[in-house]
Amino acid sequence: MPQLFEPTTIRGMDLRNRVVRSATWEGLAARDGSATPQLDAMMSDLAVGEAGLVISGYAFVSRDGQDEEGQLGACSDELVPSLARMAAAVHAAGGRIALQLAHAGCLAVPDLTGTEPRGPSLLDAGEGPVGRAMSGEEIEAMVQAFAQAASRARRAGFDAVQVHAAHGYLLSQFLSPYANRRTDGYGGEIAGRARFLLEVVGAVRKAVGAGYPVLVKMNAEDFLPGGLSIEDMLDVAELLEAAGVDAVEMSGGTAYAGGLSFSRVGKPRPGQPEAYYEEAARRYKERVGVPLILVGGIRTYETAERLVAEGVTDYVALARPFIREPHLVARWRAGDRSPARCVSDNGCFDTGGDGAGIFCAVEARRRRRGAPA
Repeated sequence: MPQLFEPTTIRGMDLRNRVVRSATWEGLAARDGSATPQLDAMMSDLAVGEAGLVISGYAFVSRDGQDEEGQLGACSDELVPSLARMAAAVHAAGGRIALQLAHAGCLAVPDLTGTEPRGPSLLDAGEGPVGRAMSGEEIEAMVQAFAQAASRARRAGFDAVQVHAAHGYLLSQFLSPYANRRTDGYGGEIAGRARFLLEVVGAVRKAVGAGYPVLVKMNAEDFLPGGLSIEDMLDVAELLEAAGVDAVEMSGGTAYAGGLSFSRVGKPRPGQPEAYYEEAARRYKERVGVPLILVGGIRTYETAERLVAEGVTDYVALARPFIREPHLVARWRAGDRSPARCVSDNGCFDTGGDGAGIFCAVEARRRRRGAPA
């Protein structure tokens, strides 16, 4: 059996293979952040397609952390029934699902939240200053917001939670010297910048208990001048290992990183690896024992299998390919191992408005023409 299709376990969570659906915005949640039947169907279809673990799109832990229409929420007990329905839909299809917990920080949208964005510091990314610095009391309250959201996820029947500390959102902002200019205990050297994340992880662990999987998503690097570096990432990963995190998903970049963002356009140039963060993953595996989930650019079965077989990563994750082909894993396992049909044009990110939900624009055009798959 190819190692990609081996069953594995993460802190008691049994997974049927080593392929993960990485979180992305779906645009299908209701205005209050609750899951809808359309979102349930999207998540369960990924399980039908044999993704080993489905990670939900970003669920804001506090209402002031929203940055997109149609975003999922985990900020109140009133949302638990809809979350439970979504988790049950995935389980009915034989899958496992983790709820991704996040806050947009200075990237939050006031028109959606009704409040001023807040983060580690006033953020100026070249388009004028954004947001304000959080107080110590606000940081403490946010730690508890993450913990309460994790508790809701467990009560709703999710198999795990993932703390989102990547892509320039709140926890990523605190980790990054590009965004974090604080001079108190939450700034300065990497130990200070990682303090907020570690407090969140500790509070989440206390909320969900010792036997429940807690994952973290973080950047390999920010690709910004003075941003989070690979060395910073390795230091944080070691701190997360000491804190008892069960798996780390490695991504990279932020909305300000241009062509080196987490959703790059097009195929890699000659000489570039298919997997964006392969070299960072190799360095991670040399220093850190926590299982690694690697996302970014992986489009072929051969690369996915090689990364696992060579020990570069323990799991491979895909996001955009699953938008076009939710049954990609089943296709590969059945023997059709041609590359994912995703062309990485990011056209899918222009499709999620007006409640329609995110979908592959290329696939939609193909179907309208009646072209063969």
